[in-house]
Amino acid sequence: MKLKGFKEHLPSKLCPVCGKPFQWRKKWAKNWDQVKYCSERCWTKGKGV
Repeated sequence: MKLKGFKEHLPSKLCPVCGKPFQWRKKWAKNWDQVKYCSERCWTKGKGV
């Protein structure tokens, strides 16, 4: 997936914890389908930790 120069066309999702939209990041390129939370903070809240 080549996205260089097309930052306005990045895929996005809604975080189930905070409800805010977050966009695709290069570090999530291999597992974008499994990404559910926008941050570690929301991940810990979503896991009930």
